[in-house]
Amino acid sequence: MPAIVGAVKVNSISTSSIFHIGDVYAIAPTTSSKTFAGGGSFNSGNNIDIQVDQSYNYVFDSDKNDQLIVGNA
Repeated sequence: MPAIVGAVKVNSISTSSIFHIGDVYAIAPTTSSKTFAGGGSFNSGNNIDIQVDQSYNYVFDSDKNDQLIVGNA
């Protein structure tokens, strides 16, 4: 189905970004990453009150591969 697109402003595109306008059949990721964060992280909203006395991140990953990116071009 055709689409009419008006003005588009792109501020930045990083290496793992996708910029798409119009129809698409499939968009597949070509990168993956793993993120570790302590208590009180990744909060959003208004008037958040976080009280964390101590926060520890014990990171041990025995399998090394969580999400394989195979076959994506």
